[in-house]
Amino acid sequence: MPPSKPLNVILLGIDSLRADHLSSYGYNRLTTPHLDRLATQGVLFERNYSAHVPTTSAYASMLSGKDCFSTTVVALRHKGGLPDHVETLPEILKTQGYNTSCVGFSGNPSSRGFDQYLDYPSWGSWAEGRSPKAEKLNDVALPELERLASQKDPFFLFLRHMDPHAPYLPPGPFERMFYSGDEFDSSNRSMEPVWGFKPFCDFFADWMPPGLTDADYVTAQYDGAVAYMDAAIQRILTRVDELGLADNTLIVVNGDHGETLYEHECWFDHHGMYDNVLHVPLILRLPGKLPAGQRVSGYSLHQDLVPTILELAGLKRKVKIDFDGQSLLPLVAGKRVSNYSDFYITECTWMRKHGWRTPEWKLMVALEPDFHFKPEVELYNLVEDPEENRNLAKREPGIVAMLRQRMDAHVQRRERETGRTNPMFTNLNWHGSSHEGPFGSSQEAYDTMHIGSVGAANKLQAGSKSKTKKKTRKR
Repeated sequence: MPPSKPLNVILLGIDSLRADHLSSYGYNRLTTPHLDRLATQGVLFERNYSAHVPTTSAYASMLSGKDCFSTTVVALRHKGGLPDHVETLPEILKTQGYNTSCVGFSGNPSSRGFDQYLDYPSWGSWAEGRSPKAEKLNDVALPELERLASQKDPFFLFLRHMDPHAPYLPPGPFERMFYSGDEFDSSNRSMEPVWGFKPFCDFFADWMPPGLTDADYVTAQYDGAVAYMDAAIQRILTRVDELGLADNTLIVVNGDHGETLYEHECWFDHHGMYDNVLHVPLILRLPGKLPAGQRVSGYSLHQDLVPTILELAGLKRKVKIDFDGQSLLPLVAGKRVSNYSDFYITECTWMRKHGWRTPEWKLMVALEPDFHFKPEVELYNLVEDPEENRNLAKREPGIVAMLRQRMDAHVQRRERETGRTNPMFTNLNWHGSSHEGPFGSSQEAYDTMHIGSVGAANKLQAGSKSKTKKKTRKR
């Protein structure tokens, strides 16, 4: 039955938040006490995945209920907007009488259709000092929440959080919350390979402390940024309660993708399709409609969110869209174990790769050489090696062939169903540099790609890479 009053929706999209660094997902540090409490009031999805990394493609699925074959979005530097055949959640809800507002996501092709776009300072650098990104978001979001709550129509408010996305510069006391060592200890050499990674060394130097030697300090800054964001989110939740909105407002917390910290030699950014990048949190709270304290163990993807929201809002029959995702409510009700047994994965940020993930196996296939000098094919047993440290591709050619066959069959089926070529095959200038076409070698990729300063990174994510002067570095 539809709700007696139209349902409000607040979606907190959190950039670069890996699930395994939330205490509610089993992390040994108490990083998210407030989100942990939110999970006890609603439903936590234990195996929620970002199938299409990075931000641009992830949000395209999260806000449309579609996969990359439908949205055609796979690359960070996507050119153009979403295709006309794709309807976004704000566009859908607007037809149902909703007011829609977006904080911190203007200009992104996946953000199409909001009535209001509000921005906030969401980056930072070492020279600028500690960066209270989440509080700056609140400075904009809280007045907008109050304005929407004062209207007679229901609302959809999307908040795009930039903690814990790099730069990791949480304000005090969070910067020392999880670290008591000496980050400049000369005997600690763990940062040497990080400073030596030429495509990112200038970016790191723009926000990491000069002379830093201990990589654990950087991880602690990431965790501090998560804890700081968690505290700032509680301010939003408190205001929801104070405005009398809690009982008729769906709260959604979802990560767009995770983050690589010191793993896989992919330093402190979201590189690759390892589970630290794919596995993201999803928490839903709606008192009286969703059970409190439930944990769902089945697999879910970003594309499942829009069908779920529409069903909770009583709009499932009114909205005539054939989504690629499926509602999560049958999993909550115990009517279905999982939405997926295996699924297609892509990355088009710093590498152009695709793959296939099952509960037991992860296959990753490079569509061109990457600047981390990784092998063309990677295979991991996720049961015996959950951290994906032992590449079994050469040892298990039969498993590689089987997974590749399943991946290729899925690609061919989706190409037939959509009438479009897999966008992973057509985004040949995804890297945003003057280099034309795919890289011929990892060395060429390493010498070509360079992120530069924090300001350059900000422009890159906003789609302005062409305005940033490309630098060339030699390894």
